[in-house]
Amino acid sequence: MTDFTETAEHAELRAVVHQIAARYGGADYADHGRRGDPQEALWKELADNGFIGINVPTEYGGGGAGMTELAIVAEEAAAAGSPLLLLLVSGAIAVEVLKRHGSAEQRRTWLTRLADGHTVVAFAITEPDAGSNSHRVATVARRDGDDWVINGSKYYISGIDGAAAVITVARTGVDEQTGKARLAMFLVPTDAAGLSWQRIDMAAQIPDRQFTVFYDDVRVPATAMIGTPESGTRPLFDGLNPERIAAAALCVGLGRYALERAADYARTRTVWDGAPIGAHQGVSHPLARARIGLDLAQLMMTKAAWLHDDGRPAAIESNEAKYAAAEAAAAAVDAAIQTHGGNGLTVEYGLMPLYGMARLLRIAPVNAEMLLNYVAQHSLKLPRSY
Repeated sequence: MTDFTETAEHAELRAVVHQIAARYGGADYADHGRRGDPQEALWKELADNGFIGINVPTEYGGGGAGMTELAIVAEEAAAAGSPLLLLLVSGAIAVEVLKRHGSAEQRRTWLTRLADGHTVVAFAITEPDAGSNSHRVATVARRDGDDWVINGSKYYISGIDGAAAVITVARTGVDEQTGKARLAMFLVPTDAAGLSWQRIDMAAQIPDRQFTVFYDDVRVPATAMIGTPESGTRPLFDGLNPERIAAAALCVGLGRYALERAADYARTRTVWDGAPIGAHQGVSHPLARARIGLDLAQLMMTKAAWLHDDGRPAAIESNEAKYAAAEAAAAAVDAAIQTHGGNGLTVEYGLMPLYGMARLLRIAPVNAEMLLNYVAQHSLKLPRSY
């Protein structure tokens, strides 16, 4: 039988991460969001305590844990009011891809640096004209002697301004059988000649900055490729499942934070006959529905993380977890704002800053429509629709 009891170690991990993040909280997140300034102090404190590199193997100085534990870190930081978007990228994609597909040199160089949490590795796949269609990636890597030369551009790349390297997805050719692009990933140092970026002015007030990245004859050695030319898209897609798991964790934590604020308000706010507004079903039912959605999403997220850590296929579960959690988080934030009425729109109550992140996570790192496409095709065995 399945035992749903949380281990003592996981309970302690939750408590400590939440305690650290709560010292910063929603007010710190909102302040950094207004300024478009990453929460570096919170990131550093979590890193100093070993939580950012928790899923890096011990031989490289990390915590030796897996996506299950990284998801707990992401969820609890968000549940304390500070969703850290770069945990999806540096903690989930970069670490998990390098663990499975990095060369001995890459693991020794980069996992050792990622272990203490003070080095960040960004991830670049999205392009202006490709959107969700990775097979339309136009950024090209051309072999030149012992090197690869990369040309192209990427769009909506998080945190590259503070990263030491960016894992870059580029086209290396065309598959003769399918006509689709052959894709490969390269570890590109951010100080490489020809690499530059320009900040995107975002209306959503989130701390994590977004950039357009330009590759103008960026030259990297052959050892920069993650995997081999024959690996195909396997290293890429082995990084996307952890990304979806971490995104689900962020959503669940964000939703928990919003519901806690709403429940506190509904228990004490009185308007009619001295009864708190939470006594009325028009207020309580939307919050209860949001809680149910978050709890169900957390279950699938936990299953997906366990499957990944156990080396089993986890794509369907990871996609389902991300979809369910993003929908639940958006519903939770919306219900929390509605519970507060006009107060939900004020700076004092701190709910509106959450809306930008909750709404973003229904679009990125993969949108709801593509997740539904995936489940329809791979779980229900329906014809491909795109």
